[in-house]
Amino acid sequence: MAASTVLNYLPRKSVVHELTGTSKLAFFLLFTFASMITYDTRVLIILMLSSFAIFKISNIRIREVRFMMTFMLVFLFLNNLFIFLFNPDQGTEIYGTRTVLFHLFWRYDVTAEQMFYMLNISLKYFVALPVAILFIAATNPSEFAASLNKIGVSYRIGYAVSIALRYIPDIQRDFHNISQAQQARGVELGKKEKLLNRLKNSVSILMPLIMSSLARIDTISNAMELRGFGKNQKKRTWYMQRPFRRNDWLAIAFGAALLVMSLVITFWDGNRFFNPFV
Repeated sequence: MAASTVLNYLPRKSVVHELTGTSKLAFFLLFTFASMITYDTRVLIILMLSSFAIFKISNIRIREVRFMMTFMLVFLFLNNLFIFLFNPDQGTEIYGTRTVLFHLFWRYDVTAEQMFYMLNISLKYFVALPVAILFIAATNPSEFAASLNKIGVSYRIGYAVSIALRYIPDIQRDFHNISQAQQARGVELGKKEKLLNRLKNSVSILMPLIMSSLARIDTISNAMELRGFGKNQKKRTWYMQRPFRRNDWLAIAFGAALLVMSLVITFWDGNRFFNPFV
């Protein structure tokens, strides 16, 4: 079942899992900001290698997050395709030179500058996604809610996020069960069926899935209301909250160091874009 999940907490024995939710959230924000502000290829490569190394030591296998990885590659391909279709000279405008590699048709020339710009866009995906997936897969939802509350987010919002994350595997399980039931009734959803027919048949899964989801939401909301959740309460304690340890401080320091490195290298010459064409 681990390999069939989309986004779910995957407990492991690793340095990453032993960190508190607050330190993982702080590192995630620092790392994400460091990757967002730069288009410097050198910085992005360093961040990508750091991202891959962190994923490696988490003991989470790629096959367990295969769906999200595949989704990222498809989305990355479409993103680069539309960037090229809508503005094939974006790289030329950024780097100030034009080196035509070959001509396709009409106004579409493949230039080295455009390819280099799209390479940086791709690197950003490979930098951010492993850490984003790892943050969700290596953080207990209750601990994540506690970490949000610790940095100042309302505990009501934190608890809502926690329930949403816990609800993801429930939706996956319901979808699988309903799909199996529909196939037992003769509704074909396998790969042998044509894609259009599979899409049409998938609609028969949506209504039972939506109704079961609404029923579960109603049950949870009624239970919380009966227990007086949030009534005349400004603060609350958290069972999953843990004190900081040495590795937590080291993780935050590492994230801060990557952010400082990104800022210094990126804006050293006053330009966010590393230009190898000058």
